[in-house]
Amino acid sequence: MMVTFLLLFVYPLFIQSVRSELSPSKARLKNVTTVLTQLLDDYDIRLRPNFGGDPLYIGMDITIASFDAISEVNMDYTLTLCLNQYWRDDRLAFTREENVILTLSGDFSEKIWVPDTFFANDKSSFLHDVTERNTLMRLHGDGSIEYGLRFTTTLACMMDLHYYPLDNQNCTVEIESYGYTVSDVVMFWREKSVVGVDTAELPQFTIVGHETNDRIEDLATGVYQRLSLSFRLQRNIGYFIFQTYLPSILIVMLSWVSFWINHEATSARVALGITTVLTMTTISTGVRSSLPRISYVKAIDVYLVMCFVFVFAALLEYAAVNYTYWGARAKKKTKKIGNAGIGGGVGGGASGEVDDMEVNCSSENCDEGIIQLHDLRLSPIPSLRNRHHPIRGSKLGPPSLRFIRRSDKRHSSGWRSSSSGTSAQSKRMSSMCGGAMPKIKDVNLIDKYSRFIFPASFAIFNSFYWGIYCLL
Repeated sequence: MMVTFLLLFVYPLFIQSVRSELSPSKARLKNVTTVLTQLLDDYDIRLRPNFGGDPLYIGMDITIASFDAISEVNMDYTLTLCLNQYWRDDRLAFTREENVILTLSGDFSEKIWVPDTFFANDKSSFLHDVTERNTLMRLHGDGSIEYGLRFTTTLACMMDLHYYPLDNQNCTVEIESYGYTVSDVVMFWREKSVVGVDTAELPQFTIVGHETNDRIEDLATGVYQRLSLSFRLQRNIGYFIFQTYLPSILIVMLSWVSFWINHEATSARVALGITTVLTMTTISTGVRSSLPRISYVKAIDVYLVMCFVFVFAALLEYAAVNYTYWGARAKKKTKKIGNAGIGGGVGGGASGEVDDMEVNCSSENCDEGIIQLHDLRLSPIPSLRNRHHPIRGSKLGPPSLRFIRRSDKRHSSGWRSSSSGTSAQSKRMSSMCGGAMPKIKDVNLIDKYSRFIFPASFAIFNSFYWGIYCLL
């Protein structure tokens, strides 16, 4: 009896109450669909809001998602952002309540007029479509529209690399309407125009600030409103310190090691000098490969060139030491030959120094002045080693010097004619061998002075370099 009562009276009442609760939602959804359908029936997407009247004001704000890459070679940077635009279309107003918000997608969002906004310095852009096309459109009851896009774009950024890598750069985002002039569309930045700059991170730069501005562009097709967002980027120097500056400093210091090596160790000093020069060339080539081919001089070019000059000067320093040392020895031997010739003319050639030096003049080699040093002590033939010292036997004599000079046949016999001829030849040979030689008694003085001059000069250069480029 009780079950029958429940089935006949209670269950119908429960069903009726549930239907009464669901009916308002269904009715509201049906009403909204009907309203949107009616709004779009007479809606012309080809005409801007308030067509034929006052200009349409469009507010802008940007949310920075990330800085993806900055390229000095291509002079551009890649940015992922969300661009939000706000305007009012009275044709879509369906109620006076602003709190009524409809989020549209699909066919509705594609049937509503949107601004033809584009980036004036854009190189390439693509809209994200994973898993759905990243667009947002919200319609308020009074006809206000919020339209958002999330995309990645590569924008041009003309960089000034005079102070590279101690430079600061300004990269901009420029927004403009493509077809509507200021008489139809006026863009403006909203109160909170940029979001996410403080949290954005870059590997080689630090964002030290940003600013927004707007200006009027007078182009061939009309006068347009352009909004711009400028980022001030400061390059981080840490990477270049460890990859370029510190290795260059160590290479320059390595070239100074040759000043403490004996000047007679030719192989060691020449190998060290050439190695440092080639290493600096390799470092310079690696730096230039990551930069565009610009004509002006950059800060890093100045530093690398000066480092190259220092290592090259260290190599030339040994060339000066070597030339001074052997030139002084040749001049000394020339004086001995002159004295021997004079003594031979006066005393008939019976002099002890004549045994040590031998001078021959040949008419077969014409117009040539050649000085050849033959160290008889190094000769493998014993007869040559003991040729001028038969009595002393194993004691090796000093090296002989042979001077070859073309002359007339009457002088082909060398210095045998007279002591005056010997003296003239001696002076001529002395002027050829050591006339231009510096007046340095000890070649080690060049190395001693270089040990202080080179480090001091490099320290002065570094103080001027870092002082000028870091303060500017």
